[in-house]
Amino acid sequence: MKKIYLLFFIPIFLMGQDLNELIDLSIKNRLVNSYKNDLESLKKEYSSVRSSYLPKLDVGANYSKAKYETASTASKSSTAYASLDFTLYDGGKRENRFDSYEMSIKSSEKTLESIKNQISLDVTTYYYNYLGLFATQDAKIKEIEQLRAQYDRLSKFLEVGTTTEDELKKIDSRLQSATVQLHEIELQLQTILHNLEYITGKKVSIQEGSLVDLILTNDKNKQRADIESLKFNVETMLKNADIEKSGYLPTISLNNTYSYYDMNFDNKAFENDLDEQNILSINLKWNIFSFGETKNSYESKYKKYLSAKSNYEYEKNKANVDLQLALRAFDIGKLKIKSAQASLDAANSAYEVIKSKFQNGLIDNVAYLEALSEKYDALSVLKTAIYDLEIKKANVIYHSGEKVKDYVK
Repeated sequence: MKKIYLLFFIPIFLMGQDLNELIDLSIKNRLVNSYKNDLESLKKEYSSVRSSYLPKLDVGANYSKAKYETASTASKSSTAYASLDFTLYDGGKRENRFDSYEMSIKSSEKTLESIKNQISLDVTTYYYNYLGLFATQDAKIKEIEQLRAQYDRLSKFLEVGTTTEDELKKIDSRLQSATVQLHEIELQLQTILHNLEYITGKKVSIQEGSLVDLILTNDKNKQRADIESLKFNVETMLKNADIEKSGYLPTISLNNTYSYYDMNFDNKAFENDLDEQNILSINLKWNIFSFGETKNSYESKYKKYLSAKSNYEYEKNKANVDLQLALRAFDIGKLKIKSAQASLDAANSAYEVIKSKFQNGLIDNVAYLEALSEKYDALSVLKTAIYDLEIKKANVIYHSGEKVKDYVK
């Protein structure tokens, strides 16, 4: 019974992953986990900062023994206290720090989204490049089969003296060249699988059948996640500059301290009835002059803001150009398929005519080999163009600011 059970599941294990499965594996890899942990760390740090602005309650106690007793210092004493501190106003630093962290978290979230989308695009590119190469491999194998058949046919003719050894060597040379090309294609296929295993962290195989469903939208305000991340980073830089600017303003804090004293005087004349105290204070601290420290610190942060803003505007403009190029490449890709189909039809027609003439001895094998090569090259070009169009669809989706995974069927 166990053997039957295992045999039932063997075909499932032998099946490869389609594009959706490969993307699902890829966006759970260690790189993505690293960005997730960075984001969670930032959120925890923000929570810590918010907590630091809440009222703080400290308690403490001490015991002391003095060598020389005075009216203010007992020979033995112990003190316990509780102190409550709260910052009422710090020149706007608190609000700016909160805003800075919130913008930084949004930037990190968009960065994580961008990493996932970039990985999805990379996996999609590998997937269709693999299928294109697999189609090329298939065409090359068929070409080799045809060449071997012709080699065997001419070998028999050579035995009876109806062809020359030179004709046979030409076929053999083309056969060996095609075999080398086949090995190169196999290496490229293996390289793609290794790259996918590196991204997913698991051994993979590819199952064809996935398509990219491109639906063009007119949402011009939609931006890629990495561009939105830069936008939030600009806001973070501006808030960081405002934090430094708050140094020009005063800080007002509230403190309430309750203390309990136990004083043991050897000299009873020093004793008093006071054994507890509560002090409420409002404190003002204002830095009036610091030799330009606040000014220089603010200007430094503001320069970083200007730098981040310039970089954002540059990358935003570049992203718009990339989208237009991706759309243009998609249009050209559709034309390539039509052209490749026409070339294949012409190559098939020419091959059938030339093959018939060659088999009847009307032309030499040079023309036949050329026609054979053109036929399978045209077939390979068509299959590659079809798969390449899927990659171009994914590029349009990516540069439109959409998630590639959402459009894979």
